[in-house]
Amino acid sequence: MVGVVLRDGEEIAAEAVVSGVDPKRTFFNLLDPSQLEPSFAQRIKNLRARGTVAKVNLALGDLPSFPSLAGAIGQDGYLRALSGRIHIGPEIDYLERAYDASKYGEFPSAPYLDVTIPTILDPSLAPDAKHALSAYVQFAPFKLKEGSWGPRRKELGDVVVKTLAQYSPNLPGLVEAMQVITPEDLEKIYGFTGGHIFHGELALDQLFTMRPVLDWARYKTPIRGLFMCGSGTHPGND
Repeated sequence: MVGVVLRDGEEIAAEAVVSGVDPKRTFFNLLDPSQLEPSFAQRIKNLRARGTVAKVNLALGDLPSFPSLAGAIGQDGYLRALSGRIHIGPEIDYLERAYDASKYGEFPSAPYLDVTIPTILDPSLAPDAKHALSAYVQFAPFKLKEGSWGPRRKELGDVVVKTLAQYSPNLPGLVEAMQVITPEDLEKIYGFTGGHIFHGELALDQLFTMRPVLDWARYKTPIRGLFMCGSGTHPGND
């Protein structure tokens, strides 16, 4: 490795190059894979990197109300609690049902949600008195069994709003705009192979000395001067 060539043709010489792009995209898109040793290329090819996460962003006309939360902690701690993470996944069976749907190419009718309202801490992210809500949606398959993500993205957004409405009844009436980012979008727009935000599954056989692959877990690669970093390397998404 002697440098990089940018899209506009500019060449930048370097003694070392560090890639924070996922391993599959690094070795099969940014490099000529024919230059890789066959067994190493096969290991990278076999990395499991099918994403199961979508994201729904909502523009809200006001701060949503969570009545049970206010009753549990009192008004003084209410905003402080909402400024952290809101997890919607009340029990193991709920999570299992959500995951089962994605296994068979469908997104769940009751997804596990990891929600933040960043405008509580930074009001500049929205107009005065308005708020933004961001929800990570588990589990949404990269490829749907029925149909494609294009015509079904709004359906996913509506499922998220309906799920949140069970805990915040006034939220649906506050939604002024919605953005749905599907696993397919994560690959096409943001460059995550398979739409996987962690550059590959965080499974036992793809962690520690096997991340990204066995024998190459210490950030060096078979290409002299090329190193890896990011979630595709140890320790994953930490």
